[in-house]
Amino acid sequence: VEVSHAMVHGGPFPATSDSRTTSVGSRAIERYLRPVCYQDVPKSLLPSAIADGNPEHLWRRIDGQLTQD
Repeated sequence: VEVSHAMVHGGPFPATSDSRTTSVGSRAIERYLRPVCYQDVPKSLLPSAIADGNPEHLWRRIDGQLTQD
């Protein structure tokens, strides 16, 4: 089954008993997200995706703005 934005749960019943999310489509991935904090982690141990300087040139949200800086 492909996870896509167009996938919906048919019928009169909800896809999940948790009203904050769904069990189908791209929003279903939110069910498995968890916050991770890297506060006070030495810079040498940070994953490259969140390292200062953005060595992978990924799109990131910093102070509410999308940037590749």
